[in-house]
Amino acid sequence: MSLHVKILGAGPDLVLLHGWAMHSDIWDGVRDQLARHFRLHLVDLPGHGGSAACETATLQCMVEKVAEVLPDDCTICGWSLGGQVSVELALQLPGRVKKLILVSTIPCFIKHRDWQWGMDEEMLQLFMRNLKRDYAMTLDRFISLQVKGSTDTTAVLAKLRASFSHDRELNEASLQAGLQILLTTDLRNKIEKISQPVVLIHGENDIITHPSAARWMHQKLPSSELVMIPSCGHAPFLSHPDQFITKLIQTV
Repeated sequence: MSLHVKILGAGPDLVLLHGWAMHSDIWDGVRDQLARHFRLHLVDLPGHGGSAACETATLQCMVEKVAEVLPDDCTICGWSLGGQVSVELALQLPGRVKKLILVSTIPCFIKHRDWQWGMDEEMLQLFMRNLKRDYAMTLDRFISLQVKGSTDTTAVLAKLRASFSHDRELNEASLQAGLQILLTTDLRNKIEKISQPVVLIHGENDIITHPSAARWMHQKLPSSELVMIPSCGHAPFLSHPDQFITKLIQTV
């Protein structure tokens, strides 16, 4: 299985990895400007967009599939679930990944006794059940959560809704697999092992991935920069595209 990848632009290689339930068109609002500076690799994660699903619902399977299309000496920019994939790629392929940009990314989505910045496991399990009962409404609620705390929520909401498929038959199993990955992945003990420079971009009003988790990662990563964007929710590249583009140009 080969992933669906769109390549455009010229310059240093920049790989963009989207989040759960989306596909690479989510980057359309920043794509053309970034392509003036970089050779972009717009990847559909397994089970999303034009890419077939993984054989197993594991983060490692996603990582291995993305590794097959990863250029050498690249910077990876990963959003949310795509950020978790990016972390593992940086750890497993340090000779090919030179920098990381983690957007709205946290190492563990689930709350634990020693991790207060995650979601209650019961809530995510309920979300998985609701996805089976009412696919479209559950996804729409999730998308609405992503814009909370952002400016110009109507425009951001429209962009998010345009970037996922309502075809339940094609997508439900893959989305359930993605939620299973979020449920089981815990990268906290691996964060300090990242050797590459890291830029953390986070909205200070993000209610899906808590901003304090980004601050925690910043403390664990000596070669990191934290960019906390005011009046911003879970999708800073949609709500604050100019600021996002400027930071990527400065970083890569």
